[in-house]
Amino acid sequence: MNNQQSRRQFLGASAALAASAVMGTNKLFGAPAIIRNLNKPNSLINGVQIGVITYSFRDLPDQSAEATLKYVLDCGISAIELMGGPAESFAGAPKNTVDMRSVYPLMRKRRDNQTLTDDEQKTLTEAESQMKAYRAELAKWRTSVPMSKFEQVRKLYNQAGVSIYCFKPDAFGMQNTDAEIDYGMRAAKALGANQVTLEHPANDAHTLKLGQMAQKHGIRVGYHGHEQQTPTFWDMALAQSPGNAMNFDLGHYVAAGQPDPLGLVRQKHDRIASMHIKDRQTPDHGKGNLPWGQGDTPLTQVLNLMREQKYTFPATIELEYKIPEGSNAVAEVKKCMEYCRKVLS
Repeated sequence: MNNQQSRRQFLGASAALAASAVMGTNKLFGAPAIIRNLNKPNSLINGVQIGVITYSFRDLPDQSAEATLKYVLDCGISAIELMGGPAESFAGAPKNTVDMRSVYPLMRKRRDNQTLTDDEQKTLTEAESQMKAYRAELAKWRTSVPMSKFEQVRKLYNQAGVSIYCFKPDAFGMQNTDAEIDYGMRAAKALGANQVTLEHPANDAHTLKLGQMAQKHGIRVGYHGHEQQTPTFWDMALAQSPGNAMNFDLGHYVAAGQPDPLGLVRQKHDRIASMHIKDRQTPDHGKGNLPWGQGDTPLTQVLNLMREQKYTFPATIELEYKIPEGSNAVAEVKKCMEYCRKVLS
């Protein structure tokens, strides 16, 4: 009886609110917008857009577009750098038989010049062989998939209050055809993204081509770097084309021992398409990837700089520190989001 009464009261109150909004009373003039945004996330804090890359949720078993959206919503985040997997699987891409959750740590270990055991090397070699065959199948699929599928992903996310500002499929490397690159940029536009990202290829001819193609599509290519980042790391690509930009990684820059990361942001802010944020240590302290607030990365300072200078590029949470026992990726990304909110509020 009490539940039914409460439900009637709620419905009555909702009807009264809607009726008042339609009548245009001054007090409730903004009610339709309030209703539309009810329970939607908002990680645009004092002008600074905090986002997240889907790589942060790589350890979770369900990597579908729908599950990924739920992870983002659970973290209270309203903007995303979407990797290829969720969007392309939604669009009907052939299934990848490689368990990337087991491969990512090995790839990261090799990237950081750590020694792989014989078994790890064998696992990685076999996975890369399977991936080569899968990429060939995927390339064929990409030539015929309708963009309407990506528009559906955009609609799904936008209706939930999440914008897709960046798309990062495995489609822009030197091993990809021009048709795949064109596909990736068209898909990014269909998703509502204004940029695509990839690891810097360290090939001037390729960055020139990508920049020119990005200009044609009216988007930007953000080049990501790890510990090879330096103050001049992006200079050639940036000089080649206004379609080329930076996907600056603040944490990796600190771990590389580079001085004055804030100075780099100030100097090149207009060419930064997006910035990855994490908390890493300097080389003197071991280069560790730590829970936020425990490393040497000037997270507070860079967020304050973005707010004060009104920089509009997104700051993208990338979860790479070891998840504590009993926690999970969503809980940890949520902690990172709250760190940002506390700094910026």
